[in-house]
Amino acid sequence: MAGELLSPAEAQGAAEVANQLKARLDTVMLDQQTVVEQVVMAVLARGHVLLEGLPGLGKTELCKSLAKLLALPFRRIQFTPDLLPGDITGTYVLEGEGRRDFVFREGPLFASLVLADEINRSSPKTQAALLEAMQERRVTVLGQTRALPDPFFVLATQNPIELEGTYPLPEAQLDRFLFRIEVPPVGAKTLRALLTTRVRGAPPELSSVLDAEGLARLFSAVDRVHLPGPVADFIGRLVEASDPRQGSAPEVVRRFVRFGASPRAALALAAAGRARALMHGRPNVGFDDVVAAAPAALNHRLVLAYEASLEKVSASEVVRALLQAVPEVPRD
Repeated sequence: MAGELLSPAEAQGAAEVANQLKARLDTVMLDQQTVVEQVVMAVLARGHVLLEGLPGLGKTELCKSLAKLLALPFRRIQFTPDLLPGDITGTYVLEGEGRRDFVFREGPLFASLVLADEINRSSPKTQAALLEAMQERRVTVLGQTRALPDPFFVLATQNPIELEGTYPLPEAQLDRFLFRIEVPPVGAKTLRALLTTRVRGAPPELSSVLDAEGLARLFSAVDRVHLPGPVADFIGRLVEASDPRQGSAPEVVRRFVRFGASPRAALALAAAGRARALMHGRPNVGFDDVVAAAPAALNHRLVLAYEASLEKVSASEVVRALLQAVPEVPRD
């Protein structure tokens, strides 16, 4: 039955499949195991991902490889300042001879996995066209609502240092992303492996590890992972403590945060915790799953105060301090 909790044997079987997906992605993104694990975790949690890093680190190739491994329809949208909402959602065009009719032509959003490349280079109006798609998995054009494919993921990229000619994503848009994943630079050892194993940097050939039916079974397994009451309570206290207006907020939050995480952050932590537990072959979410997911789930949901920029305190540093300040079990 769909409502039954996952058994340990089922969790182990699902973990083998999920880790096969992760292992294949590890061959594409060399020495970026944390990034790959977070991306797989987000996919299992059916969430969208914002990848932030310098150019040339393989963010685009990671998204394309993920689509191949999952055998999902893939579309790439290169966001530019002149991109219009209709360019991504689709629009009506005149077709036919003689009596011509308006016919809806689907945009690139009508794919299961959509890469929004350099998403912060488009205007706020075009960025806003993604809001309904990311939250409701549908688009509305001229009053007509159309469902997007199931599953539907948006993997977006942005460059954190090239800010000229960009439009920072508003908080409402950022909140739709399950994770914001920081892609770090690689070292000399990784570069040597890249140069000696890949001609012109071409990634390895990949074949799918899952079909639509297998992916649906993984999603069902994630939903059946048990979230214990104490872990749910920890998530609630963590999100509450991120709000400086709450009495439970630690000093670091009161000093450097203007607005804390939303209830959507708590849902994201629960979903990501279930996904990570499954990846490790466990039928129950543990405190360590929440702690591991918290940096990527919270760092884009905190609105920092001006004092944070003055003292060069990042959102990631605030999240780390928050995790240290909030105990897993309430103190008496």
